[in-house]
Amino acid sequence: MSRLRTAPEQPIATPTAATHLSRRGFLTTATAALAAATAAARDYGPNAPPVRYPDPDIVVLDKRFAKYKLGNTPIQRLYHSNKMLWAEGPAWNGVGKYLLWSDIPNDIQLRWLDDDGHVSVFRKPAGNSNGNTFDHQGRQIACEHGNRRVVRYEYDGKITVLADKWQSKLLNAPNDAVVHPDGGIWFTDPGYGSLMNYEGNKGPLEIKEAVYRIDPKSGKLEIVTDDIFKPNGLCFSPDYKKLYIADTGASHYEKAPKNIKVWDVLDGVKLGKGKEFASMALKMKDGDKAGFADGIRADVDGNVWASAGWVGDGYDGVHIFAPDGVRIGQILLPEICSNVCFGGPKRNRLFMTASTSLYAVYVETQGAHIT
Repeated sequence: MSRLRTAPEQPIATPTAATHLSRRGFLTTATAALAAATAAARDYGPNAPPVRYPDPDIVVLDKRFAKYKLGNTPIQRLYHSNKMLWAEGPAWNGVGKYLLWSDIPNDIQLRWLDDDGHVSVFRKPAGNSNGNTFDHQGRQIACEHGNRRVVRYEYDGKITVLADKWQSKLLNAPNDAVVHPDGGIWFTDPGYGSLMNYEGNKGPLEIKEAVYRIDPKSGKLEIVTDDIFKPNGLCFSPDYKKLYIADTGASHYEKAPKNIKVWDVLDGVKLGKGKEFASMALKMKDGDKAGFADGIRADVDGNVWASAGWVGDGYDGVHIFAPDGVRIGQILLPEICSNVCFGGPKRNRLFMTASTSLYAVYVETQGAHIT
């Protein structure tokens, strides 16, 4: 694994070889073999050598992914701090042109400005927040581990509690949330923030791990599924007809699979029967390995971009799955990746929170939804 040095940004390389290639070939062609050979040697420090284009750590596993890889752009580390402990919940604000994310153990939210790359404290305390998103009115939605609730930050600075109990019992510790066009807020409640004081306040889980929907008009809370061990990251398909959820139950349940599940969304408010969408098992040179998918987001073509980790070099980073569930590409990082979101003015930049750093890379697609 590469050494981590404090640096705001990785230098950008200029291609000098491959002049014999056509421009189209130069911009889109890469090989997984080259990526495998260099993955462990990547350095993102201030004195790191330039990256020879195309970036070898953007790996094409299936020809369907080749069109999404830009040949003349690198993976960049936008921010790193040895004071940051576990970066999570990235969300892009299109009006303010900034990315915010949570550092759960430090009970803080941070903000990266697109204009100049400046990083500052956005909110502290933050209820040990994990997942963040914005609704269609531009208001921030946050899942607070420490307070076991989902909240909305209003324009006047007040906090509206959207959900904190199910049938008079405390929620476990909401994890991630997405917003439907009808205004409904869907969120997962696996309880990680209540299992330890490190990420919240240790306490018993009073209810089964489940996925919920908050009705936009009545505010009523409904379970949409509990047919999953520990629901973590979630996202809708581009047309909102499917819901994908990462299951990280193997962290606590022996029989839990390491996979992403998918459900049909019925009438925009409930789910059909769930099934496995993709396994996180990957054939590697030293055998099959399976880590965890955490945060997930869909692009406009229906591909699912999943943060991945807890295996090591050649695995940790982002795994990209086609709509049929086949893994078609990887973005390799020197740290465990916790979550992803699309952002930037054109929604064509993938932001990745990874342990103690924030990374980003431009891709030739766009996020399916606002964040």
